[in-house]
This record gives sequence, structure tokens and C-alpha cells, in this order.
Amino acid sequence: MRAVRRSVALCLGVIGVACCFRGHVDSGVGPDIPAIAEYFSTKGRYEEVNPYLIGDILAVNKSVLRAPAAECRATHLTAVIRHGTRFPTSKNVRKMRQFYSLVLHKASEKESWVREMKYRWTMWYTDDMDGRLVQKGVSDHRHLAVRLSKLFPSLVSEEKLRAGSIKFITSSKHRCVNSTLAFKRGLTELWAVEEEVDHEVNDALMRFFDHCTRFVEEVDKNQSATAELERFKSGPEMTRVKEKIADRLSLQYSLITEDMAEAAFYLCAYEFAIKTVNSPWCQLFDEVDAQVMEYASDLKHFWKRGYGHDINSKSSCILFQDVFSRLDRAAEQSRAGLPVTEAVTIQVGHAETLLPLLTLLGFFKDDAPLTSTNFAAQSDRSFRTSHMLPYAANLLLVLFHCGEDGLRLQPLLNEKPLSFPGLPDHQGSAPLYSAVRQRYHDLLHNCDFETECQLFTHPTVMKG
Repeated sequence: MRAVRRSVALCLGVIGVACCFRGHVDSGVGPDIPAIAEYFSTKGRYEEVNPYLIGDILAVNKSVLRAPAAECRATHLTAVIRHGTRFPTSKNVRKMRQFYSLVLHKASEKESWVREMKYRWTMWYTDDMDGRLVQKGVSDHRHLAVRLSKLFPSLVSEEKLRAGSIKFITSSKHRCVNSTLAFKRGLTELWAVEEEVDHEVNDALMRFFDHCTRFVEEVDKNQSATAELERFKSGPEMTRVKEKIADRLSLQYSLITEDMAEAAFYLCAYEFAIKTVNSPWCQLFDEVDAQVMEYASDLKHFWKRGYGHDINSKSSCILFQDVFSRLDRAAEQSRAGLPVTEAVTIQVGHAETLLPLLTLLGFFKDDAPLTSTNFAAQSDRSFRTSHMLPYAANLLLVLFHCGEDGLRLQPLLNEKPLSFPGLPDHQGSAPLYSAVRQRYHDLLHNCDFETECQLFTHPTVMKG
């Protein structure tokens, strides 16, 4: 009962901002949720990935998160987590400001929602916000901490926290550090722990992409690396979206550029993610438009961080090796019947941290690559950043000790089970740990960050 009372207090007394979600809608799309909210890509709320959280932000779905077998007990959890909801970057603020100015000075006022944009909405985004964590982002991580304590009570526990068995590692960016602090507060307030809980800032692990010279030069700074995205932006699907925006505002087609369309979509997405507002900006897009905008975002992430170029995933070798070294150490201690010294590892980074790792592990790989010409054919693709990488997205790797059956490893993304590619879906998608290590044998032995990231060591490889 004490833990329950503290969970309630945590929501009602400490995190009032996010608890206002409870009264809005029970489930699905309501008046406060834009009809296009499921297409916001990396600007989407975590609640759209797990709609049951709209009714109860601390709910957990234990029916899909059972242990592989009755005799199994969780011995280690590694969590790689994206930061929570943030403000737009200064670059995006400038685009949004430019589009707002266009609407303010030139858009027709025949529609009531256009008049609302012009006379009731104020451009409140400023350059100095520049990607910093918002209050909703604080709540994202506080709530996630509480849910993980409910899902894995033997690991994310008061005893483990006080004993220093929960380790925290973060990127140096404010939004990641503050997300880490929020996650820790979610636990310390839940159990009234007054001792300071340390965290480590480690950009080599959590911002590996900045330190991989080959990735920076061949992909990040190379415009030709995202040629498919540029072709899609000038293609028929995006042209139609721009024309529809112009028509809705009674503007000349030439005034709506790709940047303008993107800014309009961001205005809808940020107003909703930050303030839970179904703003008039959302009226500029129907579902087909939103699918096109989402696909453009997916193209960008596919070619810059995903399967488009081999170095995208190989840049995460250092994080991959770190994760498995922790799993190996926990496995060795567990087999020996010893206490696992690092029961939980919480690693907070970015969408750009998580996506290369998911790609290296082989998750969400479609039969055909995303290109500028196969938008329609990719309508059922598994590579959808809206599902994979909302704010506070998380990859969980749970190591179970299953008695004579040995050790099993369960992957989850955003609190939902995954199956390791190439391994049989066995016992709740938790294969033997030895089988997982065999599946990734080559990466475990040959995925060396320093070697992969040397410039000109390899020719640029594009994968389908």
C-alpha cells in the first residue's frame, strides 16, 4: 500500500502537468488529439505508441510482459532511452517563424481556423529554446521510471537504488541530462530516497555519431547521402501536399516550399507534444498529407541513421559492445549464483543514438529500401519512426535466469516485446542468451568502433 500511495502522490502532487492527460479522452482520437497525431515521426508523443497510457499514464501491460517461464527471474535490465519531449531546435524555430509570418500577412481569412492562427495564436517559440527539455519531457521520464519499477520490481527497486546497483549514463546535452535527472527523481520520490544518486556523462557512448569520422564525412556532411529524400521532396506526393496547403490558405503555390510544409507540420506536432493542444495548424493536413510528411521524415532517418548506409549502424558499435559487455558480466555472475552487481543500466541519449543500434541489431528491416519512388509500396513498412522513436522511446534488454533452462534475453521496444531477427519466436520472444550471442557473433567479435570509423578504410556501402 505504501508504494501505491506514493505512486498516486507522484502523479497528483509532483507531476501535475502530465496528469492532466487523464481527463481528456479515454482512448483513441478525441477533440484534444489531432487526427494525424500517429504520423508525427520523431516529434510524436509516447502516448500515441501506447494509447492505454492516455487513460492512465502509470499503467503497465503485464499481460504481454510476462517472464519467459514461471521459473525465470529477471537478473539484469539494460535500457537505452531517448530524451523526453523537447522544444524545437533554433533552426526549426526560424522555419516556423517564417511560415507563421507568411500566414499572418498573406493568408485568406475565409476559414475560422485561419483567423484563429492569425489573431488568437501567438508565435511563442524562441531561438533560445533550442531543443531543451519541456515540462512534459520531465514527466515522460518520471512516469517511465515508475512504470519500469512496476514491470521489473525485483530490478528497478528501492533496495537496488539505495545499494547503487542502478547505473545512470547520459549524453551531455541538456535535454538528456535533465531527462536522466527526471528519471532518477521518479524513483527517489517514489521511495522517498534522499541520498544523491550519481550519473555519468558519456558522449563517447551516447553521442557516438559525433565521434565517428567516417559517418560524419560520408553521411552527415554529405548531401548526396540523402539524395532519395531530396528527390522525394520534389516529387509528386510532396508537390501535392504543398499545393493543398496553399489552397487551404488561398496562397500562390510558389509561396509554399518544402521547408514551409515541414514548418507547418512541426507547428501542429509541437503544439500537441508540448501543450496537448489540437491547434489550428493541424487543419492544414489531412491523413494522406500526414503520411507523406511522415514518409519524408522516415526517408531522412533511413538514409542518415538507418539501413541506407552501412556506417550508420556500424557507428553504434561502441554502444553495442558496451551493452553486451554489461549483459555478459550479469550473465557470468548469475550463472555463478552471485548477486548481479549492476542490476540496471539506464542510458539516456537521442533518436540518433537509438536508431543506429536498432539497425545494427536488425530490427524493423523491410524487404526493400525506402526510396523516393516507392511511397505507395511502403505503406505497410515496418520502418516507421512514428512507432519506433517517439519522445522517451526506449530499447529494453532483460536478462532472465531460468534455472536449468539457462539464461534468456527479452528485447522490448517502448514496453512491447520484440523478436530478435533470425531467431525463432520462442517462449515470449526471449531466446537463450547463448543463441542471441551466436546470432550476433560477427558483430561481437568484429564490430570495432575505431576500425569502422576510420575515414576511407572502406568504400561507402549502401544496403537495401
